[in-house]
Amino acid sequence: MSINIAVDGPAGAGKSTIAKKLAKELAFVYVDTGAMYRAMALYFLNQKIASDDEAAISAACADVEITIRYENGEQQVLLNGENVNGQIRREEVGNMASATSVYPEVRKKLVELQKALAAKTDVIMDGRDIGTCVLPDAQVKIYLTASVETRAKRRFDELQEKGADCNLEEIKADIADRDYRDMHREISPLKQADDAVLVDSSEMTIDEVVTAIRKIYEEKCR
Repeated sequence: MSINIAVDGPAGAGKSTIAKKLAKELAFVYVDTGAMYRAMALYFLNQKIASDDEAAISAACADVEITIRYENGEQQVLLNGENVNGQIRREEVGNMASATSVYPEVRKKLVELQKALAAKTDVIMDGRDIGTCVLPDAQVKIYLTASVETRAKRRFDELQEKGADCNLEEIKADIADRDYRDMHREISPLKQADDAVLVDSSEMTIDEVVTAIRKIYEEKCR
């Protein structure tokens, strides 16, 4: 039986960074749900389906098969058996993914694929509703959070390192607004699963968070 670790939490809490690092330590597959949405978007582009044609998008979902595997420690995204790693990071693919991810059939199809992957492989999956909707039976559920101030400062520092002109107060406001939208959206709102362990990373380093979650995993699964 496969072991599943679900990591949920608000934007900027470090979910992907932590999940990738822990997956490497445990030799689990890190399921990059965003890459899966991009792979599906690539299929729609290749089929020349317009992003606002919900009927055609929904019908096309039945013809899509996406999975993730690792080769030499690198994530490989397969779309209907073809490795599409080199294609899914294009800007037009990202735009299509953003436009089509709102459709219920796209989400339904990807959740099915994510569940299938988790049923046969030890995985770590992060998002906003993994423990509540996608993997409700995950053996380990983590709700990773940090204060708005901490997340804003992290984002501010990251942008400054890239030489971007940014305002800390504006970033704080954006994060608080996104939290509200994520927690109040109609489909699969962000919330802590009843059986999830709360991990607040506000005063922790990445390695400290990884160690804390690994300890939770070992207590539950060993």
